[in-house]
Amino acid sequence: MLRIGVDFGGTKIEAAALSPDGAFLARHRQPNPGNYDDALRLVRDLIGHVEREARSIAPDLGTAPASIGIGSPGSASPHTGLMRNANSVYLNGRTFQADLEEVLQRPVRLANDANCLALSEARDGAARGAASVFAVIVGTGCGGGVVVNGRLVEGANGVAGEWGHMPLPWPQPEEYPGPVCWCGLHGCLETWVSGSGFARDYREATGRDRKGEAIIEAMRAGDPDATAAFGRLVSRLGRSLAVVVNLFDPDVFVFGGGLSNVSEIYDQLPEVISPYVFTDIWKARLVPAKWGDSSGVRGAAYLWD
Repeated sequence: MLRIGVDFGGTKIEAAALSPDGAFLARHRQPNPGNYDDALRLVRDLIGHVEREARSIAPDLGTAPASIGIGSPGSASPHTGLMRNANSVYLNGRTFQADLEEVLQRPVRLANDANCLALSEARDGAARGAASVFAVIVGTGCGGGVVVNGRLVEGANGVAGEWGHMPLPWPQPEEYPGPVCWCGLHGCLETWVSGSGFARDYREATGRDRKGEAIIEAMRAGDPDATAAFGRLVSRLGRSLAVVVNLFDPDVFVFGGGLSNVSEIYDQLPEVISPYVFTDIWKARLVPAKWGDSSGVRGAAYLWD
């Protein structure tokens, strides 16, 4: 069967058609129009485009309707069907899945974008073959996804893996109560270990505005303020992942988002995590996503498997 995945991002929407063996047959992206009705129409148009192109390239796939999976910010409540927790706030309170099905005139499966990354990387990415996987997104915000034995775990209320909205563990005095998060609580991980949190921490320590990429460049050049800021980031990230180990103990942590491209993170995290883990010896793989920013759209396409 032809599989189509859609990555519904805050700035762009991408659709991709995958062959049965996971190869890209067609993919297209457009800027997210930023309002609900236009976004629904754009999803419909992108899906139609990649489906026609894929069938022209691989006519042997037949004429059966493609399966459609959508990865989106936030999630749909399993109790009401309404979207919640999306930073694309116009989705919140909407029956997004039902409205997509009406526009597309076919069934749709919907999952959080971090869950789609986890599923993609467990299926045929950096965590392939692992029994348990925790996906860590550290970009503008931060989030997580859980896969066990190849199956996505969403939980009784659809919030499994919402790692970005737990509090920073083992806080230092200067880290408590922490900044106010957009969710209304104080000190959520999203305010500390995201790219935006990294830049905020550097600004508060130095009085200078720098984006995360520039701070990393300065750290690599030996700048002491940037080095200290990166050390604080790794400490907070390590403490946060230690909680995941104590709760879930995954075989593989797979990282996505902009900060996942910083190789020093993988070198330094194990020695930060170990002292907080309730075991004598802790070992797990910490790896960047094989499919990079394509993981979301691939995981969405696999939601029907």
